[in-house]
Amino acid sequence: MAGEKNTFATVIGADAVLKGNLHLTDGAQILGKIEGELEADGELFIGEGGSLHGDARAQSIHIDGHVNGNVKAAAKVQLGASARLEGDLETARLEVSEGAVLVGHCTVGIDAKSAAEQNVVKTVSTTAKPNGSDSNKSKYSESRLR
Repeated sequence: MAGEKNTFATVIGADAVLKGNLHLTDGAQILGKIEGELEADGELFIGEGGSLHGDARAQSIHIDGHVNGNVKAAAKVQLGASARLEGDLETARLEVSEGAVLVGHCTVGIDAKSAAEQNVVKTVSTTAKPNGSDSNKSKYSESRLR
């Protein structure tokens, strides 16, 4: 992952607190605190101990810290084991590590945007067995909002 290689053009350090909206033409690694909207044309990495209180939009977003706001990624969202997301999520692909917390609505899939615009809710719920057992069960449902 790019966050571990420290290849981001912009790094918000652990001792930084930014208030206001931020737009980046590349990606960013967030280790400090941001209060406001965050938009990046590349990847956003919110590290453990980092936090965002506002909405985030990017090509891809990896969260190991805390986000209190809506998240929208064109390609993929990854929630690490220490991630806490309180807000709605919209993305083409979603990866969730054991221990991650998501409180909000989730729209996932290539047609996530069109489904949301048509008031269609697609839900995939997975029940994982402990100790890495291969007998995970997934259930898919679709319902139209009225």
